[in-house]
Amino acid sequence: MPELEAEIDALRRELRALRALPAPDPARPEELAALLAGARSAAGRWADVLDELRGTARGLVGPRAAAALELAFRRAEESYVELEIALGDITRAE
Repeated sequence: MPELEAEIDALRRELRALRALPAPDPARPEELAALLAGARSAAGRWADVLDELRGTARGLVGPRAAAALELAFRRAEESYVELEIALGDITRAE
């Protein structure tokens, strides 16, 4: 469980950093890029948290719960990838 706690703490730091960005309502592409970079980072950390949970749950939950955790992890990874694509597109357009 120490790994899970560490991942959760890191996620909290990512979310605090995202909230602390100067432009919560972006008016320029650079401001949007900064928000997306923070969101992408938080999404990656969320995937890490779910990955740790998935590993911790092995042997403790039934097949349906295990499948649900697997799907949640995959969706979190997909979210990270989609944010990476969006950020790359915005960055190239600048």
